[in-house]
Amino acid sequence: MGREEDGQERSEIDLWGILVETVHSLPMYKYHKRYISEQILPERPDITPEELAEELDIPLGEALVIKAELDKERG
Repeated sequence: MGREEDGQERSEIDLWGILVETVHSLPMYKYHKRYISEQILPERPDITPEELAEELDIPLGEALVIKAELDKERG
């Protein structure tokens, strides 16, 4: 858990929610998500977020959120 300047702590759940909100506000998020879903995951379903970030030159946070969302959608 992280500690804020005012002494309040944020849980990992809170931080994940902030990351998701931030990623969803990125202009290319929905296009990256569609590309990963349609082009990359069918051929490489076990690709890591780190590999996605490097291959697509996107922030790791965006790759983490997209991979988690698509994994959840696929079951």
